[in-house]
Amino acid sequence: MKHSKIPLSQTVVALCKAHNIKHIVISPGSRNAPLTIGFTHDEFFNSYSIVDERCAAFFALGMAQQLKTPVAVVCTSGSALLNYYPAIAEAYYSNIPLVVLSADRPKHLIGIGDGQTIMQKNVYGEHVLYSANLKLDLKDEQRLPAEDDIPIFKNIESRLERLLGFQKDIQENNETETHNALSIATLRSGPVHINIPFDEPLYEMVDELTIELEPYKIQTRVEKVDNFEIKSLLDIWHDAKRKMILVGALEPNAVEQQWIEEIADDDSILVFTETISNFHHQDFFPGIDKIIAPLGEEEFKELQPDILLTFGGLIVSKKIKAFLRQYKPEHHWHVGLHHANDTFFCLEKHIKLSPNTFFSEFLPQVTHHTKSTYKSKWLEVRQKRRKLHESYLKTIPYSDFSVYSTILKSLPKQSQLQVSNSSTIRYTQLFQLRKDISVFCNRGTSGIDGSTSTAVGASVVSKERTTFITGDLSFFYDSNALWNNYIPKNFRVIVINNKGGGIFRILPGHKNTENFDQFFETKHNLTAKLLCEMYGFNYVMADTEASLDKALNSFYDNAKRPKLLEVFTPSQVNDEVLLDYFKFIK
Repeated sequence: MKHSKIPLSQTVVALCKAHNIKHIVISPGSRNAPLTIGFTHDEFFNSYSIVDERCAAFFALGMAQQLKTPVAVVCTSGSALLNYYPAIAEAYYSNIPLVVLSADRPKHLIGIGDGQTIMQKNVYGEHVLYSANLKLDLKDEQRLPAEDDIPIFKNIESRLERLLGFQKDIQENNETETHNALSIATLRSGPVHINIPFDEPLYEMVDELTIELEPYKIQTRVEKVDNFEIKSLLDIWHDAKRKMILVGALEPNAVEQQWIEEIADDDSILVFTETISNFHHQDFFPGIDKIIAPLGEEEFKELQPDILLTFGGLIVSKKIKAFLRQYKPEHHWHVGLHHANDTFFCLEKHIKLSPNTFFSEFLPQVTHHTKSTYKSKWLEVRQKRRKLHESYLKTIPYSDFSVYSTILKSLPKQSQLQVSNSSTIRYTQLFQLRKDISVFCNRGTSGIDGSTSTAVGASVVSKERTTFITGDLSFFYDSNALWNNYIPKNFRVIVINNKGGGIFRILPGHKNTENFDQFFETKHNLTAKLLCEMYGFNYVMADTEASLDKALNSFYDNAKRPKLLEVFTPSQVNDEVLLDYFKFIK
């Protein structure tokens, strides 16, 4: 097997292997050649070549999102690693383990005007959990003294010992720093950065490793249950007649069914779930905005919980955030292994356990369910809202709202849905999806920049077939995501093209002015058709309800290439239909 001749490259590759990091996303470059050689010549690794670094990082993020294990991205020096930054920030706020391996110039070439060189040390600041800045190996010729410099044998021996000692210290430092970074990515589930300086020559190879790693024990995460803390919560829980559980972004099957049933059996508990919560029961409350939006002051007071228990990632619904900030619960507890956000400005306790561990410890000690009409009242409200929702759909013209309704009903059974940000996730929140659909969205930073790349990366490693729904601006922004040789044939993309940023028509502002059209809505006449021709996608379009139904009839069928459906909707109608929806269900 071939290896890079450079010990530092051998060290990083070997430690990735020791930490069982199998998926490596590489963007081509010269300075990162030693790493590319190491990863691509070892059958242990699955290596992927993605040219655009921003796409590469989101592609890796999508893989890590599904695998729940670290995925590495490898780039050359200079601006390359800056293009990773949006995905790094997303990984940080979404608790996704991403490992950045950036090649760098030697220290003496930085800050002197050498090409493709920036200050890479700690470049990601507080958006990574750990920054490892490795040290340059000593070259072979540096380890041997020049004869002119050493007059006697004793000095030769002394200099050799000193140089060999330096290299030993460098090797020890590099192993320790790399091991620490990879451990933290796994244990704390987030992004880390390992900056790796290489000097030329970069492409030399050897058949055998020239390093021998020190033995390391790979740590595993252990949850520690604080029984005193659990008991301190029980008294408050038993006395509360209005308990609200709010679930943010969460992977499917994160909580065992027996605990879900136990929660649902308690009449004093309301469970609000978002589309990306992947947390289902017939007595839970998806479609939060449908419940919250029409309420008045008296109803808000009736909904105000005594206890708010949250778990999962960040919350999409602005309406539930506004409600809980104004009508604060007496107690807010957050359950989760990672950071607890004080989203509602009343966080009292962070319980550092996974949701399933917490419920398995807490619920068996709940001695009784408090008598309450809290859930029954709001189940009646939910039923009324759902009937009004269906009635409204029968009254509206062809628009974004009707299109989302049709598409979400069409999704294949037992499949995965990836959703882009902005209006796409907000529309999706208004509809009740089947429980066999697992849903994901980049809600860490809520950016549109890498949604397509994330969906592609997720589709490559997911056992479920993947459908990606996106708006036009988000799709065109990240169109390099299709410049990819790994997209499965059953991958499906649906682009809702309303010829601009339609969400800005919903927000307060002066619509239908030249300034608004150009700088907010960003009107355009672009279409995905030619991109599909260039990247080898089957292209289908629809611009009416009838043509949409016809397109969807065969859209998910097996094909020799991935497919893209572009649905054109009337931009001048969409905002009115959505705003009128909330008036109607009131």
